[in-house]
Amino acid sequence: MKPLLVLLVSFVATLSILYLRSKKIQWPLAGQIAMAIMLLFTSLGHFMFPQGMGAMMPEFIPMKNEMVYITGVMEILFAIGLLIPKLKVRTAWLLLIFFILVLPANIKAAMENINYQTGELNGNGINYLWFRIPLQIFFIAWVYLTAIRTSKLPRGRPARHS
Repeated sequence: MKPLLVLLVSFVATLSILYLRSKKIQWPLAGQIAMAIMLLFTSLGHFMFPQGMGAMMPEFIPMKNEMVYITGVMEILFAIGLLIPKLKVRTAWLLLIFFILVLPANIKAAMENINYQTGELNGNGINYLWFRIPLQIFFIAWVYLTAIRTSKLPRGRPARHS
């Protein structure tokens, strides 16, 4: 829930700041900046709670603690890449793959009641998946719509609003 809140608050704040500076609504850029902020926020958990996050990983993954740190660094790199125009689209595609690959860890944590902070079995439980899976789909759609789809529009042509 916290990452969603960080994403939405960052988006509204960034959209407002960009509008005040340019008098244009720049929702794709605001969306990219907000996702970068959210990724920096979520990467903190990888460094603050490596044992708990390691417990979330499926059994077949070796070196769980090291993988937690590696994925934390990856989130930081994704955040940076989304903000570099030449790397934005490639980064976005890699981020979509990343979001899909980390979903099994979230499913395992929910099914086994794993608390991602402590690694103990007092987490949110299976009902959390009713929120987490749609949230992951929302993150995927967010990245696609703000960083990939909008980059395919011809220059000078504004994005169509649905």
